[in-house]
Amino acid sequence: MFQKGGLGVPEKKDICSLTYEELVREMEAAGEKKFRAGQICQWLHVKLADSFGEMTNLSVALREKLSRDYEIARVDLVERQISKADPTEKFLFELADGNMVESVLMKYDYGNSVCISSQAGCRMGCRFCASTIGGLKRNLKTSEMLRQVYQIQKITGERVSNIVVMGTGEPLDNYDNFVRFVRMISAPEGLHISQRNITASTCGIVPGIYRLADEGLQITLALSLHAGTQEKRKSLMPVANTYELKDVLAACDAYFEKTGRRITFEYSLVKGVNDTDEDVEDLTRIAGHRNCHINLIPVNPVRERSYQRPSRQNALKFQNKLEKNGINVTIRRERGSDIDGACGQLRRRYADAGKE
Repeated sequence: MFQKGGLGVPEKKDICSLTYEELVREMEAAGEKKFRAGQICQWLHVKLADSFGEMTNLSVALREKLSRDYEIARVDLVERQISKADPTEKFLFELADGNMVESVLMKYDYGNSVCISSQAGCRMGCRFCASTIGGLKRNLKTSEMLRQVYQIQKITGERVSNIVVMGTGEPLDNYDNFVRFVRMISAPEGLHISQRNITASTCGIVPGIYRLADEGLQITLALSLHAGTQEKRKSLMPVANTYELKDVLAACDAYFEKTGRRITFEYSLVKGVNDTDEDVEDLTRIAGHRNCHINLIPVNPVRERSYQRPSRQNALKFQNKLEKNGINVTIRRERGSDIDGACGQLRRRYADAGKE
């Protein structure tokens, strides 16, 4: 065991971040039978237990041992907002150290989709995003990502079939925990959600995209593009000062070649900034020869930012011009506009109130 704070107090292991194979080794090292690992996995990742006391098919002695040596990551509900406009719910969760993260449940005809956070805060600094205000607090553990999904299933009593890692944070800035999350949420010992039903959004961390392409996963990669030129992208996204657009697009091409998974380009439409005819032409040059899809997102106004969303009519005109150029494009359906819908808004409200 690791020593905590140099005081000789054993630090408990994060059991929800252990894969089935790792848990097998843990149990065997503790003198337990291999099948105990399967039972514990069932409780943690299928029955979604919050405590070892719930694991009633384990002996009292084993439950006491688990309680002594391991912890189940805390992801506690602080606030739940239910939209009156559409079947969308937003959840604010508190972690063990007091940090807050947001998750969103969106119900569709094809199933329930959950958007989760990968970090507490974000250091990417995109100009139009509330998540970056205040910077990065810390990366989330794999267990804290998993348990956002688990808690929403428990709270609503409904099965989650799709996951988007598009909440607060940049998943490729928390690479190892993110990839472990994907493997565990899709594992037969867990919720067994198809990797093809998992989408991760990145602002364009080039080394991470290449690395992800070699993982053998089948998730969809969504690039936060937001501009069709390097200079305009730099004005909106500080990460563009590190990674040139041409290099980001080359990495996306490599991801498609390795995985066969079509890239989604996310494009936040900002009134008077990136919604002109020139922007249509720039986007057409990028998307015209690629197997991709453009998802237009009229930006959600954020109190701390000056950016405004275009009118619905202008957004449709922008979409129509792209379609006439042969581009596969949709406008993202607005969800949760009456419940702090934009990423980071609910968390920011709590931070402003001095609760984080």
